Amino acid sequence: MSKPKAQARSAIKLDLFADAARKHKIETLGDPLQVIARHIDFDELARVIDQLLPRGDAAKGGRPPYPTAVMVRILILKYLYKLSDEQMEYQLLDRMSYQRFCLLADSANVPDRNTIWHYQQRLGVDGVAALFQAVDGQLLQRGYLARCGQIIDATLVPAPIQHFTKQDKEQLDQGKIPSDWNEAKRRQKDLDATHTKKHGKGYHGYKLSISVDVRHKFIRKITTGTASEHDSTHFDEVLDEHNTSCDVYADRGYPSEQRSEMFKVLGYRGAHPAQEPSRSNP
Repeated sequence: MSKPKAQARSAIKLDLFADAARKHKIETLGDPLQVIARHIDFDELARVIDQLLPRGDAAKGGRPPYPTAVMVRILILKYLYKLSDEQMEYQLLDRMSYQRFCLLADSANVPDRNTIWHYQQRLGVDGVAALFQAVDGQLLQRGYLARCGQIIDATLVPAPIQHFTKQDKEQLDQGKIPSDWNEAKRRQKDLDATHTKKHGKGYHGYKLSISVDVRHKFIRKITTGTASEHDSTHFDEVLDEHNTSCDVYADRGYPSEQRSEMFKVLGYRGAHPAQEPSRSNP
């Protein structure tokens, strides 16, 4: 009688406490999102947003909203990693570090793409600007000065393509809101996003322009435009005059004669991103 074949050995170990073991391993290696959480007072950011956009009265009924601190953390990650609303929802469902950072590790549900989009629309450009100004203020208080120059870049942020009837388009072209749209439907329609092409691929949405300091890689200034706007449209708005270095690293799409002359007057040095920024510059 032949002996049964021995099962091949495997390094995989099944464990009911695998999640806890992975969390411990992440903490040992160092979770960069937890470093951010330790250095930024998100409760204070939530207070800034609640002052700008007071929360609704829960006593009136309806689906309760997610806490402001949760939504603020989600928006920080969304901009930090340049994620669409769809990608953000997926990462919240899939990544342990995102769940923990956004205070959703023990939650049975997470904000979906529509919730994220609606919150950002409600926040608006002024709200996003106030949020990042508050973050920058906290960084400065903790000694994270903008150093070694700045990197100015623009990135496309996709938005859901809107579908309109022929009659809707005719009224919108005349600057009118379609008569059969109620207030709820109007809030769901994004009338500001535009179309553009990049490297032969079509995009619909917005363009995010940012200034990042070379030393710490933190976003110092941010502004939003539509996708069809040229990258250089908001260059002057995101130029950080408080950086300790006069080096400005920008894509080839940004330079112009007028801007080069402005750089000379203000004492800036224009450079291309291909030139490796020196981290030893003051």
